Amino acid sequence: MPVQPHKPVAPYKAKKGEEYMNPKQLEHFRKILNDIKAGLGEILNDIKAGLGEDIDRTVHTMQDEATVFADPNDRATQESDMGLELRNRDRERKLIKKINEMLAKIDADDYGYCDNCGIEIGLNRLEARPTATLCIDCKTLDEIREKQIAK
Repeated sequence: MPVQPHKPVAPYKAKKGEEYMNPKQLEHFRKILNDIKAGLGEILNDIKAGLGEDIDRTVHTMQDEATVFADPNDRATQESDMGLELRNRDRERKLIKKINEMLAKIDADDYGYCDNCGIEIGLNRLEARPTATLCIDCKTLDEIREKQIAK
């Protein structure tokens, strides 16, 4: 389930001749990243507060050999739902880690530049994916390599 910021931040409108990744732009992306992180934090806190207990109970139930389900499909559904829930939580934790890395890049004035070739990632790409670390050309080449290896 994708997480959106509390109040969507309006896309940054660069002025003609404006320097790339100036303080205004960096602050804009810091706000976007912090909003996403806050939304994820609320979800994880809700899980810890209430749903976490349900997850622990479900895990214990799944491990309990004495539990007999009237229908094997019920157990399969429960296990599938549990697996999906755990994968979602893991993805959210990884996204928070990635956001923290991007915030550190903003602090180091290194945000917005490709990790591979060093060129500007671009405002439009960063608006779409604020955690992007590769420019579109490097990302495209990376995806082509992935497809070739997968075959």
